[in-house]
Amino acid sequence: MRRLPPLNGIKAFEAAARTGSFAAAAAELHVSAAAVSRLVHLLEARLGTRLFERRANRLAATAAGRTYQAGLTPLLDSLAALTAEVVAGGAPRALTIGVGPTFAMRWLIPRLAEFRRLEPDIEVRFATGGRAVPFADGWTCGIALGDGAWPGLVAEPLFAADLMPVCAPALAAGLAGPHDLAGGNLLRVAHAPDDWSLWLAAAGLPRLQARGPEFEYYGQALQAAADGVGVAMGIRPYVDDDLAAGRLVAPFALSLPMGRHWYLLHRPGVDGDAAFAAFRAWLVTAARTAATAPARPCRIGPPLL
Repeated sequence: MRRLPPLNGIKAFEAAARTGSFAAAAAELHVSAAAVSRLVHLLEARLGTRLFERRANRLAATAAGRTYQAGLTPLLDSLAALTAEVVAGGAPRALTIGVGPTFAMRWLIPRLAEFRRLEPDIEVRFATGGRAVPFADGWTCGIALGDGAWPGLVAEPLFAADLMPVCAPALAAGLAGPHDLAGGNLLRVAHAPDDWSLWLAAAGLPRLQARGPEFEYYGQALQAAADGVGVAMGIRPYVDDDLAAGRLVAPFALSLPMGRHWYLLHRPGVDGDAAFAAFRAWLVTAARTAATAPARPCRIGPPLL
């Protein structure tokens, strides 16, 4: 016969250890912080060991607590996935993908028909929380740009992000070299203020400042560039399809690595989910194809070395 600890105590402890506070765990479990504290205390008494060091304004897991939480989180994730599968019965398999709006519109959605053809029984749902919500409860997985450091999540690299100016073909015809950007409309993205300065420094123009309309998202700036408003700083893979179709061109040969990558993010316990496994296999293949395909820039004037 199994000798299991009280499951309410397990849920309270795991949530508190994962979120770092009784208050955050209480909000997640829809109970009071006092109830979470009491459940954790009863669990510690049952186990005969302390799981937390309770300090002023801080909750720190003990070594035993860290070990326990590291094993419990994937177990509870697997239990949740199994329960959802059983409850769904014959319903379509589903996965929710957390992704920024520009990545969804400019890369993922245009390729979604291929995934639907391969896996017609999987229902795909998008949660476009953007960078303000890097990973949320209820998401099966997420796709985000960063350095690979997402505590508590598995981060699988997909492809690198490179910067390159892009514009409409008619506008590119007047750009013989990067120096011709001076005085032009350099379209900016509010949450990426350093993109232009990084590229201009690499192009040998560190004193040139980007001046032009500012947009909230890359997608808005790229649409404005396609409409001839100015030159936008493109980021791969956002611009790959537009470059291939000729809607945008990259007038200079310099493509600058950002030093960051796009990652597939997920919790350890979701590995056994069949819908996620199918999506991950397809996404990795699609990303590999995108990473090895040339961006096909339109080089005007002498290439930058």
